Amino acid sequence: MLVTGSAGHLGEALVRVLRDRGHDAVGIDIRESPYTTVAGSVSDRDLVRECVAGADAVLHAATLHKPHVGTHGKQAFVDTNVTGTLTLLEESAAAGVGSFVFTSTTSAFGRALIPAPGEPAAWITEDVTPRPKNIYGVTKTAAEDLCELAHAEHGLPVVVLRTSRFFPEPDDNDEVRAAYPDECVKASEFLYRRVDVADVADAHLLAMERAERIGFGKYIVSATTPFTPGDLAALRDDAPAVVRRLFPDYEAEYASRGWRMFPSIGRVYVNARARADLGWSPRHDFRTVLDALKAGEDPRSPLARAIGAKGYHDKPTGVYTS
Repeated sequence: MLVTGSAGHLGEALVRVLRDRGHDAVGIDIRESPYTTVAGSVSDRDLVRECVAGADAVLHAATLHKPHVGTHGKQAFVDTNVTGTLTLLEESAAAGVGSFVFTSTTSAFGRALIPAPGEPAAWITEDVTPRPKNIYGVTKTAAEDLCELAHAEHGLPVVVLRTSRFFPEPDDNDEVRAAYPDECVKASEFLYRRVDVADVADAHLLAMERAERIGFGKYIVSATTPFTPGDLAALRDDAPAVVRRLFPDYEAEYASRGWRMFPSIGRVYVNARARADLGWSPRHDFRTVLDALKAGEDPRSPLARAIGAKGYHDKPTGVYTS
C-alpha cells in the first residue's frame, strides 16, 4: 500500500493503521519522518513510477493545505495538488493498481458553505456544487475531476474523500481564537464540521477495500451530526437552544469550564452517503466528546494523541507552525 504525505497528520495515521493491521505500507513525502520510506515529490514521475510498481492500492493524502495559501504561490499549489495527483493517477493506472483513494477536503465547497443573509444554515451533502474561494479549493476540486477522468479513461477504481477538520492546531480565525478556548472550539465543531483522525483513517481503508465495487465516488467524511434539516433555521438564529434540546447536559459541562456554545452555526456536513456506501461507522461525535469531558478524559482518539501536532511550515508561521 503506497501512502503519500506520510509525514503529515493523516499520512502518518494511515501508515500506522495499515502496519498495525499487517499491511506492507510504503510512505512517500518530501519530508523525512519515521513513517516516510521514500523522500521525494509526488510530481516526480520517475519516482512515482518506482513507488507504485507492485502496489495494490494508493492512498493519496499528500497536498498543499489551506495554511499554505499565505506562504506558497498558486503555481506551487498546481504543481503539488494537480500535477502531483495527475502523475499518481496515470502511473497507478499504468501499473494496474487495484484502488486509488484521494484525500480531498470540505473546503472545496467554498462559498457554498455560507448561506445568504436570512437563509438557514447550509445542509452540505455531496450534491452541493463546490464554489472554491481560494487556490487550495480550486486545486483540490481540479484534482477530484482528474480522479473521475482517470476512472472514465482507464477504469482505475477511485474514491474521493472530502474530509472535514481534523488538524490539532488552533483555529486560523483570529476572532474565534480570541473568543473561545481551543478545546471548546474543537468540541463544538464535532456537531457539524470536525472528525477524529482515527475515523478518517478508517474511512480511507474502507474506501480502499470497496473502490473496485464503487468504481468512482465522492464522499463527505465528518463526524455524524445530531442535526436534521428541520434544525437549520434555528441553528442560524440560536444554536445554543438547538444543542440544549438535543444535549440537555452540555450546558452545565460547558459552564463548569467557562465555555459557551457558538451563537450561530452556518453549515452542517452530512456523512450519510459515506456511512451507507463505505460501511463507515465513525466512533467519535459530540456525544462521545461530551461524555469524555464529563469523565475528565481526553476526547481525542489514542491515534490522534499519538500523532500530536505537526505544523505545516519549517519555520514559525502564524498559528500553523512546526
